Amino acid sequence: MENMPVQPPASSLAAPQQSEGGLHPQRILIRGVNWLGDAVMTTPALLRLREKFPAAHVALLCPEKLRDLWLFHPAINEVITFGQGDRTINVANKLRAGGFELALVLPNSPRSALEVFFARIPHRIGLARPWRNCFLTQAVKPRAEAVNMRKRTAAEIKKLVAADVSRSRTSVSRALTTASSAHQSHEYLHLAAALGANPEPLAPQLFVAPEEVEAAAKKFGLENLSGPILGMNPGAEYGPAKRWPVERFIAAAQEIQKRTNCVWLLFGGTGDAAITGQIAASLRASRVAFHALAGQTTLRELMALLKLCRVLLTNDSGPMHVAAALGTPVVVPFGSTSPELTGPGLPGDPRHRLLKSDAPCSPCFLRECPIDFRCMQGIGVERAAAAVGEALKR
Repeated sequence: MENMPVQPPASSLAAPQQSEGGLHPQRILIRGVNWLGDAVMTTPALLRLREKFPAAHVALLCPEKLRDLWLFHPAINEVITFGQGDRTINVANKLRAGGFELALVLPNSPRSALEVFFARIPHRIGLARPWRNCFLTQAVKPRAEAVNMRKRTAAEIKKLVAADVSRSRTSVSRALTTASSAHQSHEYLHLAAALGANPEPLAPQLFVAPEEVEAAAKKFGLENLSGPILGMNPGAEYGPAKRWPVERFIAAAQEIQKRTNCVWLLFGGTGDAAITGQIAASLRASRVAFHALAGQTTLRELMALLKLCRVLLTNDSGPMHVAAALGTPVVVPFGSTSPELTGPGLPGDPRHRLLKSDAPCSPCFLRECPIDFRCMQGIGVERAAAAVGEALKR
């Protein structure tokens, strides 16, 4: 576990509001979330906190794997990390040495509240949840607009599919199609507002220096490519229910290459080797230009190369959120999850193309489909290829 200093906060944000409730903290700890996509969705709240407390030293506690995400981020002065095997008390001891006056706990877990409690941070703010409210000095009530991402049962899914589509949508599903305030980023803004920060939404933002983009392009031999550079991210860590079929990624890549003479960058983690290997073999056989990068990049290099792409064709995943926060348009087939709740960027951003089928059981929030995967099977190759073309035109 280590501390990583980050550059001083930028001064280009809006003027801060006056502090409320007598809190004028000089040292603030943010207990960050544990997953890449969720971390990106916290950035609007972090930027609003920087507006509110422009002179404060803001440290972020996060897993070691996410440390480099925060390099050059104007909301953060310091990153404190923990490893997968670190005990709660060890993390708390590390925090205690920081002399923090206030902690904002973004995850909903009991452990995250325990860490700041054992660290003896005087003011501890987090969302009210069972088994942890006693460890917080301020348990914030959930928003009225919040939507519970409850997993559907197999029986519910079969019932919805059997019913007439026009009558099978639940009240929650109807709400998701209209309420931009249901997005997960609003949950983090809601917590920031408990400290007096502005709750108005911002687009998630990450930062990559031009030198990083140049260095990554040089390392992977991408400096002199002809045609637009497009990205493809066919994996999704949550499970197969979030993954558009590999055969459709291949067909879409072939069709888009015919239309644009593009070069594909294939992204993914070490666990995506089989998927990306299958895609690479097919693209090689059909003479589609590509660079296979899955498992070869650091997080900063991934960010730099996503910034380099004109468009990213991707599943709902961490890289989807990273690309959108760096300003790269994304085209995303959605099946088991909801773009209204966890989509990229600000809801309604016209740069992005979020594709859904009319499957009545979507979103189910399951890792694996218990029936015939109709939510993803209902999103065709031509539709995805056209969406990439539209994003390129913008």
